[in-house]
Amino acid sequence: MKISVSGTYSSGKTSTVLALSYYTGIPRTLAKTIREIMPEAVPGKKLSEVTPAEYLQLAMRRHTGRAVAEAVLGDTFISDGSSLQEWIYGAARVRYGMNPSATAQMLDEIDPADLTDEMRFFDQVISQYGHAFRQHVRSTFDAVVHLENEHAMTEDGHRPMNEKFREYCDQMLAQTIGDLKIPLWTIRGTMEERLEEIVSTFAFPVVVPMDEALARMRADYAAIDLRLEHDRAGVAVP
Repeated sequence: MKISVSGTYSSGKTSTVLALSYYTGIPRTLAKTIREIMPEAVPGKKLSEVTPAEYLQLAMRRHTGRAVAEAVLGDTFISDGSSLQEWIYGAARVRYGMNPSATAQMLDEIDPADLTDEMRFFDQVISQYGHAFRQHVRSTFDAVVHLENEHAMTEDGHRPMNEKFREYCDQMLAQTIGDLKIPLWTIRGTMEERLEEIVSTFAFPVVVPMDEALARMRADYAAIDLRLEHDRAGVAVP
């Protein structure tokens, strides 16, 4: 079974996938994150500074990395999100700007009439990405576990600090998964409660004690390089 653990910023996708993989013995995808991709793709920039064209490059790289990782693992794996996120995070930027943190205090979304020519073209291209990415996700995953937004966003300089942006992305994710007719389970609660509910829902095996799975997840998470993108070493490739 191929399962995507879905959710938006600070929903706990990565930690849930790490722990679930250890708990059940089911492999997880290991595609690079946007944070890891950026030093080579747009060296010297933060995510909040990327142009529309640069975002499209990042989305393409992220989708390609996901697709390769999924193909390598075959018919059984757990994925940290899906390619829907690259499309939806782009589509939401049409509504909230390329740097959603800068528009967090806006009462309304950006009026389509106020979009620049550059953003109108970005909207058209990201819509086409969405068409392709939706087809890929529909043909890949057997089920989706969606994590509710139960925690405040971590202000780390990378995540867009805009709750309206996050809520829009969360709603769009759930709606799209429904439109694709992929079975969807919405999960909430503590990490222990999440793991138990997922294992029960899908009748997954348990191969190590819960405490061991959580300890191994925390060790892996602590080893993740959380430096801002422009603080990493990267080489631009022509």
